[in-house]
Amino acid sequence: MRPAAVWSALLACLLAALAALAVAGSGPANAQTSAAPTDPATRHVVVVGVSGLRWSDVSATATPTLWRLAGQGSVGSLVDYAVLPLTCPADGWLTLNTGARAQSDHTDASCGAFPAVVASGAGAQVPGLPALESYNNQFHNTPSWGLLSRESPGCSTAVGPGAALALADSAGHVASYLPSPANITAGVLSRCPLTVVDLGNLGSSERASALASADSELARIAADLPAGTTLLVTAPGATTKGPHLQLALVSGPGYRAGLLDAASTRQPGLVVLTDLTPTVLGWLGVPVSGSSVSSATALAGAVLSSLGGAQITRGDRGALAPTVRSLVGRDTAEQVWRSTHSKFFWAYALADIAVMAAIGLAFWGAAPQARRRRARWWRVAGVFAVSVPVGTFGANLVPWWLFAHPAAWLYAVAAAWAAVIGAAALLGPWRRDPLGPFGVICLLTVVVLGVDVMTGSRLQLETPFGLSVLEAGRFYGIGNEALGIYGITGLLAAAWLALLALRRYPSSRRPAVAVVAVVALFAVVASGWPGFGGKVGGTIAMVPCFLLLAGAVAGMKLNWRLVLLVAVSGLALFVIFALISYFTPVTGKSDIGSFAGSSLHGHSGGLLLRKINSNIGSLSVNALSPLSPIVVVITGLMLWRPSVFGLKTVPLAYAAQPLLRPIMGVLWLMPVLGWFADDSGVIVPAAALPLALPLGIAILASAAYFSGQSRYRNTTVTGPSGSRTADQPA
Repeated sequence: MRPAAVWSALLACLLAALAALAVAGSGPANAQTSAAPTDPATRHVVVVGVSGLRWSDVSATATPTLWRLAGQGSVGSLVDYAVLPLTCPADGWLTLNTGARAQSDHTDASCGAFPAVVASGAGAQVPGLPALESYNNQFHNTPSWGLLSRESPGCSTAVGPGAALALADSAGHVASYLPSPANITAGVLSRCPLTVVDLGNLGSSERASALASADSELARIAADLPAGTTLLVTAPGATTKGPHLQLALVSGPGYRAGLLDAASTRQPGLVVLTDLTPTVLGWLGVPVSGSSVSSATALAGAVLSSLGGAQITRGDRGALAPTVRSLVGRDTAEQVWRSTHSKFFWAYALADIAVMAAIGLAFWGAAPQARRRRARWWRVAGVFAVSVPVGTFGANLVPWWLFAHPAAWLYAVAAAWAAVIGAAALLGPWRRDPLGPFGVICLLTVVVLGVDVMTGSRLQLETPFGLSVLEAGRFYGIGNEALGIYGITGLLAAAWLALLALRRYPSSRRPAVAVVAVVALFAVVASGWPGFGGKVGGTIAMVPCFLLLAGAVAGMKLNWRLVLLVAVSGLALFVIFALISYFTPVTGKSDIGSFAGSSLHGHSGGLLLRKINSNIGSLSVNALSPLSPIVVVITGLMLWRPSVFGLKTVPLAYAAQPLLRPIMGVLWLMPVLGWFADDSGVIVPAAALPLALPLGIAILASAAYFSGQSRYRNTTVTGPSGSRTADQPA
């Protein structure tokens, strides 16, 4: 097949898919039941903050006011991640002030002193705010200090020290301030369009009494609200270490008996801290985008968009009690993820090492019989190792977070799914194909993940390879730790189907190339299309690898022009996706569209610096992080020059199946490109290693020694068992 025809066919398929998606819209991610408030602007907005407030605190008996407001309003969970996992109350109020993530001066171990607020006449002064502005420059979040008070129409009133932080201007001045909620009257609440109230913190000590006091104060505020007021009750930060999902509640026009959501998360019932400022300003009739009324707001709007801030909307929900129970369950699932995630990866990796090493020792030797037995058992072990990730995603088909001992349920269900999938792969009709069991599992994995991304990423939430919303890094699409697994399984699935096509149609390579193109389009579009996953690193990393695989299947020889084209292909497609997202509203809000807008307006520098710093910082996540690049490099050298390491199985496998060399090459290359393209950095290949290493060992051993395979004829294989032709059994 001619190279030009191959590249033209791939480009035509890609453009056809893009055109179909542009017509069809953004898919289920944007087909929400959410609706914005019916009124374009609300006359009065009151924001009440109770730091540390969670849905597990709320009940009809302990907090009757909150329960009543939740029953008549819309409820949701708040991810209050600011800069560090420990988001202190001052961090939450400062983020409300700026619309971007901001932090007071503290560590991840404890909160520092709350910034002083000095009453001055009818207003107040926050003397330390200029210093806090300078302190936050290191995080490159581009906060617009004083945004909330500056852009609020008319006046705004702050009640309590946290509210003063929220409404202070860039110089630290608060125009209207009351030091205590006890001073609130109906006249105070009706005087200004915006009133922000700090009802204190729920610390670990005397939590019940603080909660009761806050609920009583809230009852008094709610009774004095002007007609038509939109009331937002939220939890800006917490004083205790160990993040939790916090409470968010909206009562007012357009938010009756609903479930909160936002385009920033695409998850019903989940909003983020940076959603609060654009939401409040939107209620007040202030645009928070590049078309804002002032240049300062235009800058702030671009920054808010790039950070994922969006206006909070609502969707339908059922009865309040089961809704609250599900919100509490989501936090339970997050706590399971936090407490078991690292342990799971250690167990998975060490189990791989122990089992593969034990098999090697049990069947030690260079004799052909020992090699075949070793290969057979490595094949079995590899199949079950590769089944683990898709098994963990299947665990979310069961609501394990609602059961007693949720962690035990999660991993028991995941293990059961992995066992069933592995057994089916070993016993199915494809078992006589050396790559058959692995190809089936990889195809299942990429299809499950791709369909999950297209339908809201529900299977990934709080699973070991999936998404943790408390980290606030990604709420939809392919998670950073699943990126390498997704790309590797997609590439191997495409390679296996291509080998089947070559076997079925030996006279033409076109069907095999077409199969690779179909799998590539599915995997890349599901992951990278703005309306689905919007994954930047995945697009940049996967596209070149799929193109190299297609070229190898087509029998193309690379030259410097093709190498250059392949090298920039992922970045080029990302740019296309970003521009489509920015200029085509039907795709919905996405991170890559926001990045395109920020870049076009010259405001993407801070975002790029954060991504670069995050990538570099991944090398120091723990003491073993610097070892991951060493393992990656050594593995690549073993695949490239196996003779240097004295490896016998690798050259035998390459000789038996010549396409294995480029297949193994792209399987290695994909997580490496993900390392540099994704802000998670070295975590991408590190998280993929527990799957990739047993997969690679098992595939090579199966190809070299599996007696039932169909080989290319007339290929001479020289190994420790002597010289034979490839069509003879090993």
